Amino acid sequence: MKKVLFVCIHNSARSQMAEAFLNALGSAAYQAESAGLEPGVLNPLVVEAMHEVGIDISRATTKSVAEMLARGPVFDTVITVCDEASAERCPSFPGGSERLHWGFPDPSTLTGSHDDRLAAVRTIRDQIRERVAAWVNREQA
Repeated sequence: MKKVLFVCIHNSARSQMAEAFLNALGSAAYQAESAGLEPGVLNPLVVEAMHEVGIDISRATTKSVAEMLARGPVFDTVITVCDEASAERCPSFPGGSERLHWGFPDPSTLTGSHDDRLAAVRTIRDQIRERVAAWVNREQA
């Protein structure tokens, strides 16, 4: 089973969605986890948007990259899902992990009404799902 770590700033939205989608779409071949450079609090809009597609992440906890390094797991692939500058802050992991960067907008920066922000989170969610699905299809080809 290929171990994959998704990393973003707070582990509150993008990396949580990517982890959930990979575990759902590639469950036979992948084990996904996620972490943040500065762990925050799970974004309730993300929980709501994921629930809409049948994935419950309401019990997920945010974790730090430092915590992952201390635990010592070896990841085959580390994928940053934050902006480019933040991705550069991600440390190296033991074992020569493949590093990929998939930049997505940060749901925590969205403004407007609840409905406006939820609509934007749905767009980000769908972009992440499409990117994960395309990657799984390429990896398994």
